[in-house]
Parts: sequence; C-alpha cells; structure tokens
Amino acid sequence: MYPFVYQALSQRVVFGSGTTGQVVDELGRMELTRALVLTTPQQEEIGRQMVTTLGARAAGLFAGAAMHTPIEVTDEALKQIEAVGADCVVSIGGGSTTGLGKAIALRTDLPQIVIPTSYAGSEATPILGETKNGAKTTQRSMKVLPEVIVYDVDLTMSLPAKMTVTSGLNAIAHSVEGLYTQDRNPIISTIAQQGIAALARALPVIHQRPDDAEARSDALYGAWACGTVLGAVGMALHHKICHVLGGSFELPHAETHTVILPHATAYNERAVARELGPVADIFQSESAASGLWSFARRLDAPMTLAELGMKQPDLDRAVEVMMSNPYWNPQPLAEEELRGLLDDAFFGRAPGTSL
Repeated sequence: MYPFVYQALSQRVVFGSGTTGQVVDELGRMELTRALVLTTPQQEEIGRQMVTTLGARAAGLFAGAAMHTPIEVTDEALKQIEAVGADCVVSIGGGSTTGLGKAIALRTDLPQIVIPTSYAGSEATPILGETKNGAKTTQRSMKVLPEVIVYDVDLTMSLPAKMTVTSGLNAIAHSVEGLYTQDRNPIISTIAQQGIAALARALPVIHQRPDDAEARSDALYGAWACGTVLGAVGMALHHKICHVLGGSFELPHAETHTVILPHATAYNERAVARELGPVADIFQSESAASGLWSFARRLDAPMTLAELGMKQPDLDRAVEVMMSNPYWNPQPLAEEELRGLLDDAFFGRAPGTSL
C-alpha cells in the first residue's frame, strides 16, 4: 500500500425518486427562509415549479446561468441576491447552474442546495471554474462546496439520450483521472471504480431505452461517485485540456470531455498502466484508452473536436495555453506530443495514434 492522505468532505446527500419534494424540509433544517432559485434559460420552467414548491421560502428565480460560469452572469445574479435579500441559493440543473451557485457562494458565503438534472458531478466538489476575458480559471475552496445535494432520479428521466451519454462520459472522466492523480488514495480509487462501473452499465441501456428507471438510478449514483472523486483529489492533463478548450475556445463542456477522454488517457496510460488497469477491465479492453474510445463510439457520442466547432488553426494556440500553466501530470508534458493528441482528437483517430 502506497502512502496517502485522505480528507473527507462534509456534505449532506439526499438520493432517491421524488426527493425534490424534500427541499423545503432541507431549508427548514438549516433555518433558511429566502432561497433564490437558479437555472439556465432553457430550464426556467422547472425553476418556476421549484419556486412554487418552496412557497414562502422562495425569494425569486434567476434563470441566467451559462456554460463555463462567466463572471458577467455572476455579477447579474449577485444584484438579484441583494435586491431580494436571499439567504441561500437552490441550484437546479447541470454544471452551468451548479457553477453559478458556487460563484455566488464564493463571494457571499451563502449556503447552497443543488438539485442536479444531469450527470456533471460538480455538485460534489469544492471546485469552481470561472471564465473571464476568454480564459477559464479553476480554484478549490471549501466556500464553494454545496451544503446539500438532492438527487432526484425523476428529474433525469427526460434528459435526452444524447445528452445523457456525453454527461455520463464527462463524469467518467473525473474518476479515470482520480485513479492516477498525484494525491490518489485507496478509498477514492474504490469509489472511482464503482462510479465508472455504474455508468458503464447504465449508459448503454439509456442509449436504447431512455425511460429505464433502474438505469437512470445507476447513472445518477455513478455521477455522484465520480463527482466525489473529483472533489477529493486533484486533476491532471485531461481536465487541463478541457478547461482550455472550453474557456478559451468556447467548446461545449460535456462534449469536450467526451472527445478528449480516450486521448488524454492514452497519453497518460504509458506512465500509469497499472492504475488504469481497472478501467480496461470494466470495458473489457486491452487498454483503458481503447476501451473508452470504443465505448463512446458504441453510444454514438461525438468523436472529433471538429464537430464541436474547434478550428484546426487554433490547435497550436491551445497547446501554447496548456503549456503556459500546466497541471501536475504523471506523463511529462511534451509540446509536440500534446499537438499530436489534439490532432488525433480533432480528426477522430484512434487514441495514441500520434504519440
């Protein structure tokens, strides 16, 4: 057994079906009376329903959350927080809404209740990524860790199969990196394997039968497990690439994680093949990278950066940004190899082709 340090995070989790109805009880338990509900514009209706559910404990609705948490949006939300005298936020949605709640908490220390409708996993982490002037920066702070997560399987039943696949692969990416990150530990590695396995079971079923309640429950559990991994240990090359491509080139979050995951895994598998062995086993493949790539293809996931809107001339600039402020990584970063990784991802070649 290798030496390790494990710091458990303090967070309350409510998991099940129909649990959205318990949000009022959770607010009462924390003695909170004026909750501002947060959503994206696309999920405004579900936000209005939550305002109705909260009744007298609702202070209003802000339906302006946006991908990659632009600080301009946060500033607008803060104005409404002050105007209505909110004493907490209730964030309903995926990573965009969760990110906005965290950005508000960072600046105000208001408590958060998060109700995920996707498999992003960020609700389980003390990590906030924000975008300013075309650059995305990431920080860890216990101030942004939500106090309560309410997982309601019912809210994920209508998530389209295509979005389910990319959101689930985004979650898997957290656990894959958690298996080899610098501060890994045996508890988190076990949770990581559980999360990957749950999503590996669930996503093919949901791809064929989006209304399968058992698979939806497995997927939501897997997302929580993978988010727990991301919240407990550090990140490496995969997340650095995705932060750069999302923050600097405005690529969609979950889809970018989906495309990059097998390629970043191939880059690092040369150094951490043993740590990634469980991933290869879960996907019944000779390597973790090939297993993830084949899995994504089987689910009709996006496979190229080109289809996400990346421009080939921007690949050199992306490498430059990655190298300017790199994360720790088990395989040394080489500019030429990173360029090859992005080429493979841009054109949809098998992972490791250009390494």
